[in-house]
Amino acid sequence: MSDYLLFATERYALPILQPLAEALHAQGHVAHAWFADGAAESALPAPVRRLAPGRDGLRAAVALKPRAVFSAANWVPPFIAGAKVQLFHGFNVEKRDDARGHFRVRGLFDLYCTQGPATTAPFRALAEQAGHFAVVETGWPKLDPLFRDDDGSAAQLRARAGGRPVVLFASTFTERLSAAPHLLDAIAAQVAAGERYWLLTLHPKCAPELFQRYRALQGPNAHFVETEQLIAAQRAADVLLADTTSVVSEFVVQRKPVVTFRNRAPKPHMLDFADPAQLPAQLARAFAPDAALQQAIDAYAEQIHPYRDGRSSQRVIAATDDLLAGRLGRLRKRPFTSLLRGLQIRRELGYWGPTG
Repeated sequence: MSDYLLFATERYALPILQPLAEALHAQGHVAHAWFADGAAESALPAPVRRLAPGRDGLRAAVALKPRAVFSAANWVPPFIAGAKVQLFHGFNVEKRDDARGHFRVRGLFDLYCTQGPATTAPFRALAEQAGHFAVVETGWPKLDPLFRDDDGSAAQLRARAGGRPVVLFASTFTERLSAAPHLLDAIAAQVAAGERYWLLTLHPKCAPELFQRYRALQGPNAHFVETEQLIAAQRAADVLLADTTSVVSEFVVQRKPVVTFRNRAPKPHMLDFADPAQLPAQLARAFAPDAALQQAIDAYAEQIHPYRDGRSSQRVIAATDDLLAGRLGRLRKRPFTSLLRGLQIRRELGYWGPTG
């Protein structure tokens, strides 16, 4: 039995870590969780052992000396013992340039567990240049329940529709990219019509007034879904309406159609539109996809996440075992910039105690 640490800085990371925690428990290991920043007051259900937020929990995490730290954030405290494993908090949806976004290497991780060929190849190229981290394509733990519905939550959401087609609406919090303010009236009209059933959700960082207005649409034709229910909602829905949120990529992995509003980098697998008045027509196209659209959806899904077995968490654990056993090759020492970043993290966390 080994101890592992789960690390997150945002609430939306919890569904990424939960399947991994369950897989660790099934293999006889103990998963502990220490969360900072926006996730500090969050918790994962038992058997995960929650460490207290703040410095007390951080001291406990250091004292734990875990075998590995699994991070669903852009960073990880480097002074905690164990292999540092990057799980990612989303797909690459091209919100930023590669050097500032998804493919930015910060010198803090020993292993990158990539989601599919689209991210594996760039990270392997970076690993060859840097030499201080390994890359293994495992799939993404967050999507394991997308192909299982172990607790029946997706079926429960689907049952609310009463046999009607189901649309899921999701939006990013980035103001310049968010569809939520622009599509509210158009969605409200669709909900009122009742032809389809709507599942509505927003990124946790969206403005409170948006939450209030979308929650007000709940009734016989719509239900508001909390962040922790998002994967179940994706499994339950037939079509996704979104913007430049990474939920687009998560949903497409199921080989289902997506309608996007002013996507920053529209692709052939998306039905992208710019005028809210076009929403009814775009939804009609999505519910009857032609062969070309379905082919584009299938091809994109294969590139970003070809795994549909619900066992990405097990592959992450196996890759970590291989790293620790030296089967992924010898890594170089981390660059000096990672030491500076480590000092910065200590200052930000207010921790100057011993290293794990």
